[in-house]
Amino acid sequence: MRPYAGIDPSTKTGVVQFNLAGEVLIEEEVKLANGIYSSDTELLNYGKEIVSRITPGSLVGIEGFSYGSKGKGVSTQYAVGYSIRFALVAAGFEYVEITPSQVKKFSTGKGNTTKDNMTIPIYRLWNFEHKSDNVRDAFVLSKVVKALDDAKRADIQSYHKYQLEVIQALMK
Repeated sequence: MRPYAGIDPSTKTGVVQFNLAGEVLIEEEVKLANGIYSSDTELLNYGKEIVSRITPGSLVGIEGFSYGSKGKGVSTQYAVGYSIRFALVAAGFEYVEITPSQVKKFSTGKGNTTKDNMTIPIYRLWNFEHKSDNVRDAFVLSKVVKALDDAKRADIQSYHKYQLEVIQALMK
């Protein structure tokens, strides 16, 4: 087994890191100081800052882009997302991109639920709670990449059918 981490990229990025024993080491929301008004240098450093929190050798789950988003902050969301991905690659991390609907489905059984409706299922499944939906998403992302490793070892008896559907889709 290896450490697992989840990253929900945003101007308020959720980061969760598990150790080898499966205990949560990090559960935090990291804020981009100037938000949508950040310079390219600030964005570059933000990606490095996020990745510096992750234990080397971890398998990382990162939430994919929300392609339906609109507004003036969308370009910043892409910049943040790519900054973190570039920093992961530069640091030698293996990462898996997981769509927002896969995050929702893995935790609730429904790929189109609201973030608010994820709180109770996450608590029921894993006894995890956090005030930030970004951190909750990062937690689920870390659980998804662990499930992918479990599937490679054929250790999937403890997963629900809807979770296995997500795992199978990611393994294609």
